[in-house]
Amino acid sequence: MLVFLLVFTVFQTNRASAQDENATMPTPKPKPKPKPKPQPTRTQPWGRTPTRSTASSASRSTPRQSAPNIEMVLIPAGTFMRGSPNGVGNNDEHPQREVRVQSFYMGKYEVTQAQYRAVMGTNPSNFKGDDLPVETVSWNDAQEFIRRLNGMQSRYTYRLPSEAEWEYACRAGTTTAFSFGESLSSEQANFDGNYPYGGAPKGVYRQKTVAVGSFQANGFGLYDMHGNVWEWCEDWYHDSYNGAPSDGSAWISGGGQYRVVRGGSWDDLANLLRSAYRVRDSPALRVGNYGFRLVAFART
Repeated sequence: MLVFLLVFTVFQTNRASAQDENATMPTPKPKPKPKPKPQPTRTQPWGRTPTRSTASSASRSTPRQSAPNIEMVLIPAGTFMRGSPNGVGNNDEHPQREVRVQSFYMGKYEVTQAQYRAVMGTNPSNFKGDDLPVETVSWNDAQEFIRRLNGMQSRYTYRLPSEAEWEYACRAGTTTAFSFGESLSSEQANFDGNYPYGGAPKGVYRQKTVAVGSFQANGFGLYDMHGNVWEWCEDWYHDSYNGAPSDGSAWISGGGQYRVVRGGSWDDLANLLRSAYRVRDSPALRVGNYGFRLVAFART
C-alpha cells in the first residue's frame, strides 16, 4: 500500500510539472516584415518642380535658375548730335558728330542689387539694399553678369550699351546740357548738391546711392541717366570722336586700355553729370560709384 501511494504521488507530480511547462510556453509569433526606409526629399533650386523626361539620363538637363525681371524701354530709332559744340565741354567731347541710331531696348533702371544677386549669387555693393543700384562692379564683372543672364533666358540678347546709344538715350531728343535742361539741382538727380549747375540752387548731398527710380524720368522714360552711379559702356575709350562710328555701334577698334563710363554718380559735381561728359577707366576697376545698365535685342 505504501509503495502504491509513493508511485501515485510521483506520477501526479510529474504530470503537474508537464502541465505547468506547457502552460508557460509562449506561442511563437511571426516576425514583422521590415518597413522600407523613407527616401530623402530633394528640393529643387528656386522652388521649381522637377520635371521628368523619357530621354536617357545622359541627356537630361539640370533646371536653371530663373532670370530676374528687368524692365526694358523701347528706344526709338533716330539721329542726334553726339558730343558738345565748339567752346563747350572737354576736349574728348569733340568734334561733334551726327549719329544715326537704330531702335533698341534699354533698361528702365540701373541694374539693381537684387537683380545682380539673382544672377551672380553675390552682392559686392557698399550701400546695401535690393532696390539700390549695384555698385563696386567692374566692366569685366558686368560682362560676366551679361554672359550668365543670356544663358538663363531665351527671349533677349543683353549687352552693355554702346557709348552712342547711351548718349542718345540720355538726351532723349534734347540738345541741352542735361535731359532736364541747362541746369541741374539735387532735387532732380542724386549727386553732391553743394555743386549744382547752370544757376540751380544748392541742395542736399545724400552721400550714398538711392533706390532706382527715385527721381523724374527723362523723355524716353529712363531713370537715373544723370547721377546715382556711373554706367559702363561697351566701347574702348578714344580721346576724340575723330573716326568714331556714325551708326550708333560700339567703337571697339583701336583705343587703348580703358573702357568708357557715363552719367556721373552720387558723389560727383553736377558738371560731371552732363549728357556729353565722358570718363575712362580700367575694365578691371571696382569702385563704390560704378554700376551699369543693360540694352537688349529680341532674339529671332
